[in-house]
Amino acid sequence: MIQSDKPSIFVTRRWPAEAEAALSQYFAPTFNMTDKPLTAAEMASGFASHDAIAPTVSDKIGADIITAGAVGKGRLIANFGVGTNHIDLGAAAAAGIAVSNTPGVLTDATADLAMTLILMLSRRAGEGERELRAGNWHGWRPTHLMGRSLQGKTLGVIGMGRIGKAVAQRAALGFGMEIVFYNRSRVDDILAYPARQLDDVESVCQMADCLSLHCAANADTFHILNANRLAMMKPNAYVVNTARGDVVDEAALAAALAANRLGGAGLDVFQGEPDIDPALLAAPNTVLLPHLGSATIETRTAMGLKVVENARTFFAGNPLIDPV
Repeated sequence: MIQSDKPSIFVTRRWPAEAEAALSQYFAPTFNMTDKPLTAAEMASGFASHDAIAPTVSDKIGADIITAGAVGKGRLIANFGVGTNHIDLGAAAAAGIAVSNTPGVLTDATADLAMTLILMLSRRAGEGERELRAGNWHGWRPTHLMGRSLQGKTLGVIGMGRIGKAVAQRAALGFGMEIVFYNRSRVDDILAYPARQLDDVESVCQMADCLSLHCAANADTFHILNANRLAMMKPNAYVVNTARGDVVDEAALAAALAANRLGGAGLDVFQGEPDIDPALLAAPNTVLLPHLGSATIETRTAMGLKVVENARTFFAGNPLIDPV
């Protein structure tokens, strides 16, 4: 067998063709040709036998996989995605394994999807499509599936980073919504639309007609939207989550929906994905998507190219462009 002098990368899922071609130009990749979830043992073996592993946000990279990589050839975890709550960063640091991610390139796609969920909830589009497909639509009538206008309503944003700002801009300038937000640090940027930073999450929950979550998932934000905060929300308010499943107490959310204490929920991420709480699946006033936030050809390609860029920089002996 001819040995390649290129660094080797174990890729846990298939990428868009352009990104795979770029990776193959500079590295010796091993792709998961099944494009199905790998076991922890398979990822551990792959990382141990390659210089790097390129996981997705659905691959749990625990201490066992990191240790196997460190004992073997593994030197870099080049994450295909921004969020890193699926990676044991402490174990990586202890093992001397570098970690990179792909920020910046998925802002617009994720913001667009958040607005998709907001619009589907406010106009009851999910309910309407299900009714039509089930053959239960019996013609137009004035009181049929009446939703709510976004004009003049208040959007509450939790986490005013790149994506939070992009959603707020779309809501304010495109739909005439008022913006309030919570961010753990002061946001002093000059925004192109009026927005008020509030002192705590509770205040945002109380004011929001729609609450959109855009915070990172970590110990501080675990279940940041819990039963107590859900109880503070308006009874016809909507919850939208395109951040990470861990930031919402899904059991409490399902209970609030079942008790008609919320207008609805639009979720693109879930705490145990791909396994979904049956109570959320059963709720008629939910819009549930399979983690499509960055799912455009352009964005997923750009994410792959970001992985390549970081890996090239790392194996050239330079600091990572996007270190975690």
